[in-house]
Amino acid sequence: MEIWQLARQAVITIHEMSLQELPKFELYEEGCQIRRSIKSVKSNIVEGYGRRYYKQKFIHFLVYALSSNDETIDHLETLYETGSLKNLKLYESLHKHLELLGKKINLFIQSVKNEHISER
Repeated sequence: MEIWQLARQAVITIHEMSLQELPKFELYEEGCQIRRSIKSVKSNIVEGYGRRYYKQKFIHFLVYALSSNDETIDHLETLYETGSLKNLKLYESLHKHLELLGKKINLFIQSVKNEHISER
């Protein structure tokens, strides 16, 4: 699934960013939070896909993935706005990637809602 691939790429990039670009004090504070929230995006996509034959449960986990993506954007913005993340090019690239991921998750949710999967 494309959204899983985008989420996977974001997990790797944000994990590396949090360990290499942030000050040490952020490693266990905002750095930890952003790593957890982006990993939640990918995990919820996977868990929802595992329940894809139960349409409402699938949608439920996709909505969790979308909200975790929004949380990740918020953490990224906080890191940049507080000066902990100083690399503007990296910030803009990550922000753009997360916005795209959010849009694609939302479109996928709409697609699943409109599919005719028998609910069990």
